[in-house]
Amino acid sequence: MGLASGASVIALAIAAATGGQAQAQTAQVSVEEVVVTGTRVVRDGYQAPTPLTVISETEILAAAPSNVADFVNDIPSIVGSATPQTSNASISAGTAGVNALNLRGLGATRTLVLLNGQRSVGSTITGAVDVNTFPQGLISGVQIVTGGASAAYGSDAVSGVVNFILNTDYQGFKGSIEAGQTTYGDDDEYRINLTFGTEFAGGRGHLLLNAEVADREGIYGVPRDWNNDGWYIITNPAYVPGNGQPERLVASSVGLSNASPGGIIVDTPLRGTTFGVGGTVGQLAFGVTRDPWMIGGDWRSVQVNNLQSLNADDRRKGFFGRVSYDLTDNVEVFGQVSYNTHASLGWTGVQFNQGNVTIRSDNAFLPASIRQQLAALNIPSFRFGTSNLGLPIRKTDNERSVTRYVVGAEGDFTAFDREWRWDAYYQRGETETLEIARDITNNARLALAQDAVFAPNGQIVCRSTLTNPTNGCIPFNRMGIGVNSQAALDYILGNPQREQFFTQQVAAANISGDPFSTWAGPVSMAAGIEHRKEEVSGFVPTEFQSGWFVGNYRPTFGSYTVTEAYVEAVVPLAEGLDLNAAVRGTDYSTSGYVTTWKVGAVYSPIPDLRFRVTRSRDIRAPNLNELFAAGTSRTNTLLDPFNNNQATQFLEVTTGNLALTPELADTWGLGVVVQPSFLPGFAAAIDYFQIEIDSSIGSVTASTIVDRCFQGNQAFCAAITRSGNQISRVSVSPFNFAVQKSRGVDLEATYRFDLGPGAMALRAVGTYYLENFEDNGIDVPTDNAGSIALPEFIYRASATYTADPWTIQVTGRGVSESTYDNAFVECTTACPASTIANRTINNNKIDGAFYVDLAMTYDLKLLQKTEAFVNVTNLFNRDPEIVAYGPAGTAYGNPSTAQGVFDILGRVFRVGVRFEY
Repeated sequence: MGLASGASVIALAIAAATGGQAQAQTAQVSVEEVVVTGTRVVRDGYQAPTPLTVISETEILAAAPSNVADFVNDIPSIVGSATPQTSNASISAGTAGVNALNLRGLGATRTLVLLNGQRSVGSTITGAVDVNTFPQGLISGVQIVTGGASAAYGSDAVSGVVNFILNTDYQGFKGSIEAGQTTYGDDDEYRINLTFGTEFAGGRGHLLLNAEVADREGIYGVPRDWNNDGWYIITNPAYVPGNGQPERLVASSVGLSNASPGGIIVDTPLRGTTFGVGGTVGQLAFGVTRDPWMIGGDWRSVQVNNLQSLNADDRRKGFFGRVSYDLTDNVEVFGQVSYNTHASLGWTGVQFNQGNVTIRSDNAFLPASIRQQLAALNIPSFRFGTSNLGLPIRKTDNERSVTRYVVGAEGDFTAFDREWRWDAYYQRGETETLEIARDITNNARLALAQDAVFAPNGQIVCRSTLTNPTNGCIPFNRMGIGVNSQAALDYILGNPQREQFFTQQVAAANISGDPFSTWAGPVSMAAGIEHRKEEVSGFVPTEFQSGWFVGNYRPTFGSYTVTEAYVEAVVPLAEGLDLNAAVRGTDYSTSGYVTTWKVGAVYSPIPDLRFRVTRSRDIRAPNLNELFAAGTSRTNTLLDPFNNNQATQFLEVTTGNLALTPELADTWGLGVVVQPSFLPGFAAAIDYFQIEIDSSIGSVTASTIVDRCFQGNQAFCAAITRSGNQISRVSVSPFNFAVQKSRGVDLEATYRFDLGPGAMALRAVGTYYLENFEDNGIDVPTDNAGSIALPEFIYRASATYTADPWTIQVTGRGVSESTYDNAFVECTTACPASTIANRTINNNKIDGAFYVDLAMTYDLKLLQKTEAFVNVTNLFNRDPEIVAYGPAGTAYGNPSTAQGVFDILGRVFRVGVRFEY
């Protein structure tokens, strides 16, 4: 029954019939019938009591995206989503390659993603639904409810709902063959999709089958000129407190001063001695230095931020089958099964050791000239930094399979002289994941192998082998590139991996009808109940649970159940005035009972003008990862204030927290829709939203933990483990924040009119973010709206002209200029005091961007319908804006742009043929 399985769409459709209006974002040339699952209404998207974005199949086909998620992510209300480009480096988290949508920039876990109105099992332990696993060829539209919707659709819909609608009534045979490539000749891709639908048993039954194969080669490395200028945020070498200089610099021609591709000595009089290909000895020209960075000198020789995947490869296969049968004229039963696999392999950069490796002066791999200098200076050991280009590039290799089974029934009946509709279904979803971190060093073996000495017989052996001859240690040379045997590499490298299993079971039943009437018309109501169980289990071989540079997976086990019941109503109060309301009770096995509700009204004083207002209480309960995570870990870097802000590598460990309670969100929506009768075909909408989340679930960064401990907050010091005076481990766990808030305005205008022999459709949509901040009760709250994390204004405009046999669409999309961080204070001289909460910086501005896309479709007049199409995104091949990272963390390995904000691939061509008969 789809979205009718939540009462909201039933009420939404009824409200549309009684004159409600809503926002929609679609480029249809004419008003089409859009299937709102569970009912069928004629709408252009402006008819709803709450803001609603409707993306039609027409628009999706015109854009011809390689994945429908690529298109949905262009909608301004969706920002900060996880994509294969942005999630590629998430090794230990296991989310590499995922396409998870994020409404309002509040996080994918607060966006409820539905398939045909039903929940889908998560593809990660956080519950994030990977859109890659949906049957792309069957999607007939996408609906986005941009506002709190927990009372109507269920828990987790704090920022809204994204519902992918399937055409389950299709009859005939259709397919598509598509291929694409960037203007640089990389990221080759293809997709083949086939769909077949037919009736049987005299029209009482219906069979639907769909299969898809898609392959994207990805881009290994960052082969783009914009990444070659060494842009980073660094600590200003000239800065001392009170001297009027900015503490941070955004600068080019910057490189690391404490690590080089083949290794560098970072202390003693031999500081700057480097080791290159074949162990060749050289000397680094440092330039202006403040560890771990330098400006100028031989900065280019130490660059390694081109060793990530600009776009991870992507391999998808999917099958979908559905059969339905009319038992009677009023009762239909159905069964549905889908199986989707997704595999992704990507580079995640090199392993870094920023000056934290100790090499003894008797190391057998040291060139004789270096060993002699050390002996002459009576130096027993030195510190060594390396970006380990002698090791293979680290990789994520993830595979996921998602299987969904759905059985159910739906129908209608007459009782008490009223028409009623009902549906019931049971769903079981199963996700199996295999997460492999490839070519990762084992910390203990590397420590033994790098400590190489000459044995009495003159052979090079591990020092440990002298006292334990059978320990199997194979010496490893850290001084240089291409200086080790495969056997030495095999000894220190491994492929940590984890298998995880997520299971979701849902049973639901719903009923709706018009039980009675008021003086103004029939009252429409819907009610239902749902029971859901979420479960995770896993397996990690013992040797991969600890001791690796990254990975260190732990198997997680846990489950929870939730039972929900709701009732929703639309009550006409007067001509042009409707009240809509919903209430839902939700009981979690882990955190208890919560009530959510929604109340709203639509008022149309004249046919040309409609006002709407909505107030809701929404919830999100902690997910499986936040509750039960056994402890994933990764090696990270921070600046240690206890040691003069020295760059320090440490183990960052993330665990769950069973004491978490549900988030509570209060949402306001206020809007107006204008459809002037004197300008047929024109419509415009403006909607204000405000979402305030109390007790939101999140965690502070390891750097924040260390900084707060340094300031004297002993509660944070407990999360820090030291080895001597060096930080070796920081524990990070989620907790309930004080508050999280987001405010903004959605804008849309459309105009459809005849032009010459065809028709023109103009559309402009945008979201203006007024405020977005977290107050965790620890850090000074910072408004992110207008920063690169959430640009202030995101927009999309299109012009679509259709004149048989051509359809031509030109789209412009972009973001406004932004800051690196709204908490930064920009200055170049006479700077105020720089603090942890408000760092001073020389440049806090990032330019905006505007891109143009072109899509053309030609009807070949073959079979029932055959179309050839070509699509060019980023038509003018505009480079992304430069975004620098630093001064700590993994900045050295990041490409110099914001991968989730700007177009990073350049011009992309797609061609294909769609056919149907």
